[in-house]
Amino acid sequence: MIRLILVSLFLIIFLILSIPIMLVERVIKKFNKPAADISSLRIVQWAFKVILVFTGTKLTIIGEDRIPKDQAVLYVPNHQSYFDIVITYSRCPGLTGYVSKDFMERVPLLSNWMKHLYCLFLDRSDMKAGLKTILTGIDYIKNGISICIFPEGTRNPHPEDGLLPFKEGSLKMAEKTGCPIIPVAISGSQDIWEKHMPFMRKCKVIVEYGEPIYLNQLDKEHRKFSGAYTQSKIEEMMKRHESMTA
Repeated sequence: MIRLILVSLFLIIFLILSIPIMLVERVIKKFNKPAADISSLRIVQWAFKVILVFTGTKLTIIGEDRIPKDQAVLYVPNHQSYFDIVITYSRCPGLTGYVSKDFMERVPLLSNWMKHLYCLFLDRSDMKAGLKTILTGIDYIKNGISICIFPEGTRNPHPEDGLLPFKEGSLKMAEKTGCPIIPVAISGSQDIWEKHMPFMRKCKVIVEYGEPIYLNQLDKEHRKFSGAYTQSKIEEMMKRHESMTA
């Protein structure tokens, strides 16, 4: 329980104390937008790394060098824990916005940071609003801001039974921009909290970045079902992780 208390207290204190920081960042952004963006990214990444220390999570990172450093990408991870966001965001080499469920937009302070860092809020029940969100993401990628989307659409409560079907529309931003898709396989993140709520436990988590996928280089069949193809690449990586944790 002490880990949960530490994480909760740190998060609350960070959000409160970061209010003036956020205001300063907005002022800087008017004069030097790139500097303010990177500064905000590093501040939040630092906070997430502190949270991971409090949880006792030990990360094994594979293939991080496969991420192109000279262009925006679409990160496509599997999703089994709230901590998937904390883990992957703390590793982003450049500015990255996450696609989140729209209810997160109503969370005070946290949503302010999310908007500041180009996160998108997706309302799956409103097709028109959803299309607008995707178009915004396309614009971000064209302007050099990477996007991360969880194509399962929600946290998978039983990853041991396999991944949830990927939503084909989730890769639309890569299709329209030509940016590379980076498949990301996360194994073990449920062991941090979800498997034994409300307690947080020390554990090992494996994060593997796969080879970039360029949709325009795929054959017609794989391009048509790019979601299923990307899912298969993540499943292959997760299968390898089983021998690493045995």
